[in-house]
Amino acid sequence: MIIEPKFPDFSGKKKKILSFFCASLTVLIALIFFVSLSFNSRAVPVLEENLLVKESLPIFNQNTLIPVADPAPESKIVKKITVVVTAYSSTPWETQGDPFITAAGTQVRSGIIANNLLSFGTKIKIPELYGEKVFVVEDRMNSRKSNYHIDIWFPSYAEALNFGAKKTYIEVLEG
Repeated sequence: MIIEPKFPDFSGKKKKILSFFCASLTVLIALIFFVSLSFNSRAVPVLEENLLVKESLPIFNQNTLIPVADPAPESKIVKKITVVVTAYSSTPWETQGDPFITAAGTQVRSGIIANNLLSFGTKIKIPELYGEKVFVVEDRMNSRKSNYHIDIWFPSYAEALNFGAKKTYIEVLEG
């Protein structure tokens, strides 16, 4: 004995109601999806809110451009360390992975340094070379390099090569 399934008869008015229900459900699911995306992503209103909180710092590729001119008045020098300072750029043979993204996951920019000793976000000064300019550790170097080696990011390979290598000291800032 063969049992054949019985399907309901959706003809006429019932078919129109079912079609309307399915279309409404599809629109509702799409609406929920797009609303959830706007709450989960870093949308413009969130960035504008961050701008106000961070004293109107500009945003570039979802990264706050950290000011590197003068440190906040409360920044004290925690320690001085003698280091070798060299330079690097966003060239594929000098970097691992995306040459424009740091090991901390931020976009490369002026004021970024690479170092294996200091933690990400550590702010330093290199007074003999850059005066009061503040640099931020956001990248790492090859493990062959010493912990007492600092690499400054430059926009071009020629500038980095021109910088050379210098022995100096850094001032690690509080915070």
